[in-house]
Amino acid sequence: MKQQITLSAFNLGIGYRLRGGKEKVIHPNLNLQLYSGQVTCLLGMNGAGKSTLLRTLCRFQPSLSGEIEIMGKPINLFTQSELSLTVGVVLTEKTNAGGITVFELVSLGRHPHTGFFGQLKEEDYKIISASLDAVGITHKSDTYISELSDGERQKVMIAKVLAQECPIIVLDEPTAFLDVTSRIEIMILLRKLAKEQNKSILLSTHDLDLAIQMGDCLWLQSRDNPMKRGVPEDLILDNSLESFFRKDGIVFDRTTGKLSSPLSKIPVGVEGDFNTSYWAGNALTREGYLPSTPSADYTSIKCVSPTEIEIKYANGTVGHACSIEEMLKCLTNRIL
Repeated sequence: MKQQITLSAFNLGIGYRLRGGKEKVIHPNLNLQLYSGQVTCLLGMNGAGKSTLLRTLCRFQPSLSGEIEIMGKPINLFTQSELSLTVGVVLTEKTNAGGITVFELVSLGRHPHTGFFGQLKEEDYKIISASLDAVGITHKSDTYISELSDGERQKVMIAKVLAQECPIIVLDEPTAFLDVTSRIEIMILLRKLAKEQNKSILLSTHDLDLAIQMGDCLWLQSRDNPMKRGVPEDLILDNSLESFFRKDGIVFDRTTGKLSSPLSKIPVGVEGDFNTSYWAGNALTREGYLPSTPSADYTSIKCVSPTEIEIKYANGTVGHACSIEEMLKCLTNRIL
């Protein structure tokens, strides 16, 4: 399906208008585009203005300058009803709607179509059911919201937005309160919805690993620099992510896409079985070594399998380990 621009911002200034006509500018000049069928992840440090940007793009607060267009139409020309049919929003806060059922909460997503006191018709019921099915929560339809886990509640809120039938979905830190498995599950779900339903999905997150794995596009927002945007792999290879996260005691590893602490610069060569080599490198990085291309000048590790690891020391002697834990012990007990 052909990708289309669904939202654009031109020379957008975001921030707050204070008493006396003064302005608190968070970012003076943003130029952005969202595309259908894509998951875009907004990354930034606390205080960078991620939530302010999302609220401005959704018209929850006014911009300070510039223009926003949605589906090619200036946002200020939308009525509130029209905007509700175009942009669906899921905020960070946990829902307190504990006294209603899953089905009842998702049905609220039909209000932009029926009106607040409108009656649900057969077509509305079909759309609600399809939304529940899309997020895999149909079996909880009659369950009260108060009885759900955090991950299940987030799925229900996404189903509610799907019931609105909006081409654009904006989520403010949708995985903030979730455990590791639920975070991955929600990101997989959002990516599936973007691809299968051709929606533009914009979300803010602090989860760098998931953003790199699941995001079609990253927006890197900083208060002091122009926003960088692009495919995650391009932002890694052109050093944009390394520069963005640069801080004393923290480095971004271009080979793994992870943030780490540069405890040491002792090189250790790593080769062999891909999976074992990857996790051996992960363990070496954590312990302060620098996984590198094998060389006769320093110790090298050949990973035959998870239970067969050969260690060739710089002095020519060879050791063997049957696990990564044992490999680390061997390195610690020898002078490299």
